[in-house]
Amino acid sequence: MHDNKDIQNKQEALASILRKSNNLAIAFSGGVDSTFLLLFAKDILKENVVAITVDSPMYSKEELMDANLFCKEHNIKHYHVTLSEQSFHTFSHNPPNRCYLCKKIIFSEILKKAKEHEFFFVADGTNYDDINDYRPGLLALEELNIISPLKDAGFTKEEIRQLLKSRNNTSWDKPPFACLASRIPYGEEITIEKLKAINLLEKELHQFGFKQCRVRHHGSIARIEVSPEERSKFFNLSLMDQIDTAAKKIGFLYAALDLGGYQMGSLNQTLER
Repeated sequence: MHDNKDIQNKQEALASILRKSNNLAIAFSGGVDSTFLLLFAKDILKENVVAITVDSPMYSKEELMDANLFCKEHNIKHYHVTLSEQSFHTFSHNPPNRCYLCKKIIFSEILKKAKEHEFFFVADGTNYDDINDYRPGLLALEELNIISPLKDAGFTKEEIRQLLKSRNNTSWDKPPFACLASRIPYGEEITIEKLKAINLLEKELHQFGFKQCRVRHHGSIARIEVSPEERSKFFNLSLMDQIDTAAKKIGFLYAALDLGGYQMGSLNQTLER
């Protein structure tokens, strides 16, 4: 049970941070964190807030469509930034600091788009929990003076979900989504074809009823992670056959289930060994 007074204090802190910005462009992915931030900022800043969404092979088209629909429904000005193929090749060799290189490019473009429309403050949806994971991209945000109001106000992911739920917003229980490049082990080249294969198989898994899943790309092998409580769904030969067929149709030679289940940032573990 969350302390209501603590939550209230955090909301007041968040409101104070947003008011200091006066006008604000929010990097909007359509995920839980940026959705809450955008809604809260709209309450505080009214017409002085806009959303900017990145259109890139590293993000699923479903997420892009969700972001577009949300802004339309809530009458929020919404701009798009398209990541060029040349920019993509800057980090396609996939070093351990890939996230830093990627964020530096993406948020530089978001800043440029924001300034075109005379918005001089840019915020992202980083929350307080994110500082405990390996996230080299946070350094890029700091270097570019991107503000992270949710982190600065101390909001955890669970608190954000509960506040969205209290607003009857359907995004409150949306599973966490990271860019598709995070499914490819460091040092292995990121290609458009790999990203498409990952996206297609994850989409199939969602259609089979899996809420939280990742497809880790290991060359010819798709290593499937699902939430620990969903692993028992695989005790079904027909379902296994269907998923195997789907994986092979997409281009994988083998589909394997990770027995440990989904772990956020599981490929980061290779850096610790």
